[in-house]
Amino acid sequence: MSDSKNMILAVVLSALVLLGWSWLADSYFPTAAPQSTTVENGKVQPAPQAQTQAPGSPVATSPTVMRSRNAVLASTPRIRIQTPSLQGSINLQGAQVDDLTMVRHRATIDRSSQPVRLFSPLGAPGAYIATFGWTGQGVQVPGPDTVWTADRQLLSPGQPVTLTTQMPDGMRYAMRISVDDGYVFTVEQQASNGSGKPAIVRPIGLVSRAAKSNDPDSWTVHVGPMSVFGGTADYDVDWDTVDEAGPGGTTFNDVRGWLGFTDTYWLAALAPAGDAPMDAAFRRSPSGGYQADYALPATIVPAGDSITNRTRLFAGAKEKAALDRADDAGITKLSKSIDWGWFEFFMRPIFDLLTFLFRSVGNFGVAIIILTFIVRLVMFPIAQKQFQSMAAMRKLQPKLKAVQDKWKDDKARQQQEILKLYQAEKVNPAAGCLPILIQIPIFYALYKVLLVSVEMRHQPFALWIRDLSAPDPLTPVNLFGLLDFTPPAILAIGVLPILVGASQWLSIKLSPQSPDPTQRQIFAIMPWVLIFAMAPFAAGLQLYWLTNNILSIAQQWWLYRRFGLSFSDTHPVEE
Repeated sequence: MSDSKNMILAVVLSALVLLGWSWLADSYFPTAAPQSTTVENGKVQPAPQAQTQAPGSPVATSPTVMRSRNAVLASTPRIRIQTPSLQGSINLQGAQVDDLTMVRHRATIDRSSQPVRLFSPLGAPGAYIATFGWTGQGVQVPGPDTVWTADRQLLSPGQPVTLTTQMPDGMRYAMRISVDDGYVFTVEQQASNGSGKPAIVRPIGLVSRAAKSNDPDSWTVHVGPMSVFGGTADYDVDWDTVDEAGPGGTTFNDVRGWLGFTDTYWLAALAPAGDAPMDAAFRRSPSGGYQADYALPATIVPAGDSITNRTRLFAGAKEKAALDRADDAGITKLSKSIDWGWFEFFMRPIFDLLTFLFRSVGNFGVAIIILTFIVRLVMFPIAQKQFQSMAAMRKLQPKLKAVQDKWKDDKARQQQEILKLYQAEKVNPAAGCLPILIQIPIFYALYKVLLVSVEMRHQPFALWIRDLSAPDPLTPVNLFGLLDFTPPAILAIGVLPILVGASQWLSIKLSPQSPDPTQRQIFAIMPWVLIFAMAPFAAGLQLYWLTNNILSIAQQWWLYRRFGLSFSDTHPVEE
């Protein structure tokens, strides 16, 4: 009867763990990238990808008629952008950076797929732009319909472009735009007063997108409005915050730093140079678009004089090296646009080690396996102590049971005698738990590194694993793609999660067993629960866990030999 109750309790607890894990993963853990491959007729094929609608529009100027992107691009005069990282164009009507793709990042795993598009012009699907200008008092300033004159037709590293325009009242405006070999544009704005009287002008800049990001915003991975003011990253302002703020938007007065919009892998951010004070805001337009903008202090420009200010625009992939380089160039904590989380202080070294291994071996999957070896090697002394403590606790069980039986009617005395027994035998019951607690932040750090870094996106491993940032696409549910149907996500259990569960089962079988039958039954069920829990995670994380389990099995086998234990010493026979 007792065994039946224990089994029922184990099943109920396992079900709660499975359901609770699903809720926990959805609420607190970053999700894997969308499935990028499918298996059809036993062959791995790129999965159809939804077209990302990459946003944008200054709040007051959203066109109401949509046209194809090519038609919009051909309708206005432009200068070309070409760098090792970016290609696109600048719209001379309104001086808008509104056509930008990232040449090193593809939309799908297919090498022939188009580069990922970040910016798209107003009036086209997925509009997303950046632009700069001025507001003024008593003077004329350029507007969205102003057509600028360019001194050259190509913007590239080392070849800046200067845009100029002359207002009827004598004010002359110029923007000198330069770009590096990464993702940073530098815009020097100059307002020259030829009006014959003092002028008041205020430099402004904005990034505007027509819609929210398609990437989910979660507790652990921030997507949406993003800023660093006063050296502090703000992850609290999100899409809902801006929606609820109303027409005035979410405002920040007299701040220093940068602001913009972040996706999981991409970023568009504005940063006035020299840590200049600004008034900034996130706003929502009546048409549903979102805008991040800033305004520098108003300045009186005497007749015949001019003022110059400088702003940087980061528009591209959140590659750690590119962000760190921008940090060094003076954009304060731009690297915070990657939501590293609580364990950033050792997530960064783990990431650096992982990318070093990748550069050394040329395969991210192999790099993950080597990294797992390194982590297990560092943790080996702790794991050895854990195993030794668990084995000692198992050998101590007969004496513990004798104490418990002797003082079963006096719980206080029972605890005292148990503590004396631990001291006499030099056994610390908490020693087995401490290594597990230490490994939790390490595992979480690896988890975040594998899922939030653009360097991991679309990286292949071997065989059918062609994207380590997405779940394993190969599942026996449809006979590994031989049956012509795609199983629902809850049933799409890949080969790697199955191997993770099987290796976890073997690892548990080899571990010293708990004397509590209920705990043993729960541990017996947990590997199979783990199969379902791990299925939606990125294949890179599944590969890490599988490798870790295999190393645990090998380590346990070695430790049994090292301490002269047999399997029966730590696995009691059920009576």
